[in-house]
Amino acid sequence: MKKEYDFSKSIKNPYLKKQKKQISIRIENDTVEYFKKLASEIDIPYQNLMNLYLRECAEKNVKPNIHWQ
Repeated sequence: MKKEYDFSKSIKNPYLKKQKKQISIRIENDTVEYFKKLASEIDIPYQNLMNLYLRECAEKNVKPNIHWQ
């Protein structure tokens, strides 16, 4: 084993998945159940499905249509 290694020409691991941040949010039961049902139909974990949907919204710059009453 060397005493020192030169990492100046190293590259980022292309096989490393995008890092995810664990957060805690409150989501209505009906919304969670909707994504769970949909995820089971396409055989992926519901949290992955929610992440994919939110990522797509962010990439397309989708803004919510909110009407306050």
